[in-house]
Amino acid sequence: MKTVKISLNSIDKVKAFVNEITKFDVDFDLVSGRYVIDAKSIMGIFSLDLSKPIDLNIHADAAEAETILSVLKPYLS
Repeated sequence: MKTVKISLNSIDKVKAFVNEITKFDVDFDLVSGRYVIDAKSIMGIFSLDLSKPIDLNIHADAAEAETILSVLKPYLS
């Protein structure tokens, strides 16, 4: 598992982020404080405080995680 900080500070960014990660067949969790939600759930993302960076947990092996991170560069904070 790999954890990175991401920033989703606009509605368009949230939609684009979900579209990108749904292409991968691995699990993603967003962690904000004590809340953990499925990162592929737009409704779940909007239930979080998006004004500050959020932890993204990527449940993939190291090689696949690097590929995923290259796609998610615009969201990394």
